[in-house]
Amino acid sequence: MNWIILIIAGLFEVGFATSLEKARQTHGIESWLWWSGFLVSIFFSMTLLYKASETLPIGTAYAIWTGIGAVGTVLIGMIFFKEPTDFWRLFFIATLISSIVGLKIVSHE
Repeated sequence: MNWIILIIAGLFEVGFATSLEKARQTHGIESWLWWSGFLVSIFFSMTLLYKASETLPIGTAYAIWTGIGAVGTVLIGMIFFKEPTDFWRLFFIATLISSIVGLKIVSHE
C-alpha cells in the first residue's frame, strides 16, 4: 500500500512542478490559481511522502519520489510545453524509469 502512496506522492510532485511553470506563464488571477495549485500539490506530495516513508526506507522513498517527479515533469514539458524531444532525452528518461523499477525490485518493505 505504501508503494501506491509513494507513486501518488510522485504524481503530486509533477503537479507542483507543472503548476510552477504555468504560474510563470500567466498573469493576474490565473497566476494566483496556479500558485494555489502549487501549494495544494506540494502539501499532498510531502504528506504522502512522509506517510510512505513510515515503512519504506527514506533513501529509497525519496529517490523514487524524485524519479517519478523528474520523469513526469519532463514528459509534461515535452507534451504540453513543447520542450525538445530527442534521442538522448528519451534515452535518459528510460534510464531513470529503469532505476526506479530497479529500486522497487531490490527494496524490502
